[in-house]
Amino acid sequence: MLHRSKAPLRIGLAGGGTDVSPYSDLYGGAILNATVSLFAHASIEPLEEDTLIFRGLDRQEEQIHECGGELPIDGKLDLLKGVYNRIKKEFGIPGNGLRLSTFVDAPAGSGLGTSSTLVVAIIGAFSEMLRLPLGEYDVAHLAYDIERNDLQMAGGRQDQYAATFGGVNYMEFFEKDRVIVNPLRVKQQYLFELENNLLLYYTSTSRESAKIIEKQSRNVIEKKESSIEAMHQLKIQALLMKEALLKGKINQIGEILDFGFRQKQQMAEGISNPLIDEIYENAKLAGATGGKISGAGGGGFMTFYCPGVSKYRVMEVLGQFGGHCRPYQFTDHGLTTWTI
Repeated sequence: MLHRSKAPLRIGLAGGGTDVSPYSDLYGGAILNATVSLFAHASIEPLEEDTLIFRGLDRQEEQIHECGGELPIDGKLDLLKGVYNRIKKEFGIPGNGLRLSTFVDAPAGSGLGTSSTLVVAIIGAFSEMLRLPLGEYDVAHLAYDIERNDLQMAGGRQDQYAATFGGVNYMEFFEKDRVIVNPLRVKQQYLFELENNLLLYYTSTSRESAKIIEKQSRNVIEKKESSIEAMHQLKIQALLMKEALLKGKINQIGEILDFGFRQKQQMAEGISNPLIDEIYENAKLAGATGGKISGAGGGGFMTFYCPGVSKYRVMEVLGQFGGHCRPYQFTDHGLTTWTI
């Protein structure tokens, strides 16, 4: 018997970084994102023997442990072991051993929320196996708690909620880990046009988001005015993006993205770099009206809004930088689980 799950990765469209503490605790955060047809997958196979097998198939990593105490967090497949430890402690895992296998459709450090989405998918597979009574907010908060507290990984809150809920969402973040997810009823033709014009480009570089996020958080703690003001402006960007999508002002999205790109550069050192700046300016010269760095910045995926038929010229120009464009579609569903 196999207990399976998948959870979608997301494209952040506006407000990125305002979901990170302490900013969201002090001022409140707002983000607009949309899930896409790239997924984190998890499968659990119960075993007769008292053996735990953890496999990260996309990373070509495997660890084998005996059933028993808490598994060591040692830098190898920690997301898998972290979820196992927490589920076992909080809910109990009956039976003998198991084989947990995972695969993510995008590289780690790509800026599409891969780590958090994988945690959501693993929780989903365990929830399916154990028939846990967890709602969407429960799963997302548990994923956040495992990453930030159990595993001590720096980061924000949007990825866990995007992966769990799916679709296009305007999210609000408050103190004491309060999150409100507002699904947006965007007309289908507006989404088709956005999907057609929004180019997803992988720079073929990854980055360690934790270091950038730590700098961003430190800027808030130290009351660095330029950084805090940039985050205030990114909250305004999320509202502008929400209005443009709901009212069908799709060709304003490039300008809104461009506004956010300029603001995000002020949040912390390392978000942008000379290569990213060069890619961005060349995309604009080729016809893009705006874009953004996905996730914390520093590398990974970038998105560009290309009105009309300009995306074909933008794709041609971006080819010289060694990356590649990734096809995708928006998805309207989040975490999905099943048993076979």
